[in-house]
Amino acid sequence: MRSELVVDVTPKDMTTALLEDGRLVSLQRETRDASYAVGNLYLAKVKKLMPGLNAAFVNVGHSKDAFLHYLDLGSQFNTFSQYIKTVREHPNKRPTSISKVKNQPETNKHGTVSDVLTQGQELLVQIAKEPISTKGPRLTTEITFTGRFMVLTPFNDRISVSQKIKDHAEKTRLRRLIESMKPKNFGIIVRTSAENKKAAELNAELKILLKAWDDAIAKIQHATAPSLVYEEESRAVGEIRDIFNPEFESIQVNNAEVYDQIHDYVNLIAPDRSDIVKLYSDDMPIFDKFGITKQIKSSFGKTVSFKSGAYIIVESTEALHVIDVNSGNRSRTSTDQESNALNVNLLAADEIARQL
Repeated sequence: MRSELVVDVTPKDMTTALLEDGRLVSLQRETRDASYAVGNLYLAKVKKLMPGLNAAFVNVGHSKDAFLHYLDLGSQFNTFSQYIKTVREHPNKRPTSISKVKNQPETNKHGTVSDVLTQGQELLVQIAKEPISTKGPRLTTEITFTGRFMVLTPFNDRISVSQKIKDHAEKTRLRRLIESMKPKNFGIIVRTSAENKKAAELNAELKILLKAWDDAIAKIQHATAPSLVYEEESRAVGEIRDIFNPEFESIQVNNAEVYDQIHDYVNLIAPDRSDIVKLYSDDMPIFDKFGITKQIKSSFGKTVSFKSGAYIIVESTEALHVIDVNSGNRSRTSTDQESNALNVNLLAADEIARQL
């Protein structure tokens, strides 16, 4: 399968399209300022408790209050919040490593928000869902730092290995390696891309993620809530981080600044593949050049045609999505209605999955 990433950068937006054998399989769009992007960390302040929702509205600096549900506090919230409070109370003292922190009792998963939060309380929160329309961001206090090979989870001592790694011996090797590397009170989720990687590569990334945590904690010592304390990588770099593999054949970018970001990242993780990153400079719009514009129009229109004249009609309401499958002119060319219906529905199932 031929995989390509095409990045269209405009003054306001950046859109990344993932193509597999020329077919659009993923489309992500973000504003250039990337404020309140998923993964960003903020020093925030509890604005209002909502016992009926078992949640709180939190001020992260957005025009709309962010939403933090009790279940998104996590089991180690008591330890986490006490640590943040201590760090804030001693701005001129080097923060204690969380590997030396004594854990508090776990949060009661059947508890209420008023048991653990108070109005005006300062929190370190992470954007779990970006703001849309009239709604502010959704938050979590289960902080994560994502790398190519692993995900770092502070205040969580567990190690888990991707289920997609099937080799039992390799899973055992990775678990033992991570156990020997990680500090106490940091959990690690080992990603599929870590399979068969050398200890030095894994250790190097772990150090980068630990530094990101240390830098965020150092910032909150002197920050005033609400304020940004850690910014996630750009969507384009994040997409490459998550899906990059040796089958990637090209990464096309039409902006020099973003090109440099992506080229530097690919050069860091796979120096021998950095030449696949290309700066696109043709006059034709980049999405037109790679046939993406037409596929986007098809994807977001009501009617989607596919092989042999069959098509589907997709209509959306507040409550549900309705999909009607039509055989089109295919029904006129087939004498076996049952076989024709089966084939059309099989084609439709594949296309519906792609559309969703």
